Amino acid sequence: MELEVNEQQLPIFEALASRTRIRMIEMLKQESLNIKEMAERLGISSAIITKHVSQLEEAGIIVSETASGKRGTQKICSLKLDRVSLLFRDDHAVPSEPQEQPYNRYTSSIPIGQYTSYHVKPTCGLASETKLIGMRDDPRYFSEPEHVSAQHIWFASGYVEYRIPNYVTGRKPVSSIRITLEICSEAPGYDEDWLSDITFFLNDVPVCCWTSPGDFGNARGKLTPPWWEAGNTQHGLLKTLLVTDEGTFMDGIRLSGVTVKDIAIAAGEEIRFRIASLEDAVHPGGVSLFGKRFGNYEQDIVVTIEC
Repeated sequence: MELEVNEQQLPIFEALASRTRIRMIEMLKQESLNIKEMAERLGISSAIITKHVSQLEEAGIIVSETASGKRGTQKICSLKLDRVSLLFRDDHAVPSEPQEQPYNRYTSSIPIGQYTSYHVKPTCGLASETKLIGMRDDPRYFSEPEHVSAQHIWFASGYVEYRIPNYVTGRKPVSSIRITLEICSEAPGYDEDWLSDITFFLNDVPVCCWTSPGDFGNARGKLTPPWWEAGNTQHGLLKTLLVTDEGTFMDGIRLSGVTVKDIAIAAGEEIRFRIASLEDAVHPGGVSLFGKRFGNYEQDIVVTIEC
């Protein structure tokens, strides 16, 4: 494969700019390996290896799939690319039409307060970096224009829905949608054992239901502002939702057979992302969301779409 040297290919070059990731590629040239095997061979933790794997996956250098092992589900990694030639300039080729880049991918960061529709029930509320927005447990304040500055949102049941920017050209079908966000359950005050079945929708398609293990308030959030009282929710968990042509995954674990084709994303059409706590769920435990100025992780809702 030929790769033109330009800014669009930075994710690939950045993925290669690491001694550890190069050593991982060298190992994967010989055989496919799981996270634990690579961690043991390199003498570093599985958590760090997982981060390196994510960066190599996003660059399209490796591919991973989940498989059942002796001790549960494991992530098997293998090389996706065999050979790449770098094109610094091409003085001879004169293409008759613009050539597609070998990778078509973009990332958007959506503030949690920029939802475009909602329907929520108490307990509920919104907080910015500096204050409460409106009053607690009054859904009317979710329509307050200041909601766009929210850094923490919570509701016991219902949903919030976002519009994901659609820069898809239509030349190639969408191959994956990756959404990373900080999220947890919503209990009165907080309860670290408060289960909540949270359902994620894309274009009205329920792609999966993930059970949040609790509403976290024992330890103060690293980014939670000083004015926010102890005894309230402090932080969530950083979760990654991935929809591909093989199904829908949460942190690499397959949760449903819904594929990216089922979502029917087309050029010029809106992409709607809904986060819901349904009243008829087995564990109807609400939703808490955190922006880049609240909780433990300095990020908003980060969406990557790849074709």
